[in-house]
Amino acid sequence: MSNQIQKQTFQFLKNLKTNNNREWFADNKVDYELAKENITGFINHLIENLAETDPEILKIEGKKAMFRIYRDVRFSLDKTPYKTHFGASLGMGKYNRTSGYYLHLEPGNSFVAGGVYLPEKENLKKIRKSISNNPKEFLEIVNDENFKQTFTELSTEDKLKRIPQGFDKEDKMEDFLKLKSFVVRFPIKDQDFMKAESIEKIAAILNLMKPLNEFIEMSIKE
Repeated sequence: MSNQIQKQTFQFLKNLKTNNNREWFADNKVDYELAKENITGFINHLIENLAETDPEILKIEGKKAMFRIYRDVRFSLDKTPYKTHFGASLGMGKYNRTSGYYLHLEPGNSFVAGGVYLPEKENLKKIRKSISNNPKEFLEIVNDENFKQTFTELSTEDKLKRIPQGFDKEDKMEDFLKLKSFVVRFPIKDQDFMKAESIEKIAAILNLMKPLNEFIEMSIKE
């Protein structure tokens, strides 16, 4: 089980980006399988580390956490058949968890993320309600010194222009209530994935996201 990403895994993704066709992929299937095995082992090692503070995460298997590399091109103008990254969801809508962690491995654009991305309507409403009703608790999480130093801000993708219906227009949590996703992310350099201590450092970053995940899960179960 690998505790670091191999250089060959990044090289496979680079080669795939310039040769994104079925013929090349078939000819290089062995390299794909080696890269997939490398990142699956890395994820399993990461899960074991995270389980020290989040035992529930042991329900997740690295192999099942990974997204397929094959693209769904049915409704896309881009007909290239393969993704040029590896992605894995540790929770985030899987394994009875709405929140969780996400690992994205892409040469020059790798990152880890946590929280919940575009939750379904009812869950979104519950999270917003909880933020409005528990402002102190939520602000303690996002204003924590280590949290703020590590992550820039919660995702502002598709942020509403106005406060959603059902909430006071003067609600002091207005900026957070306009969000459609509650996600933080942290960029990671390729070379940092290849260091012997990569698992411990990435796990430490993900552990800083844990209070946000716990708040989200608490909100949905209320």
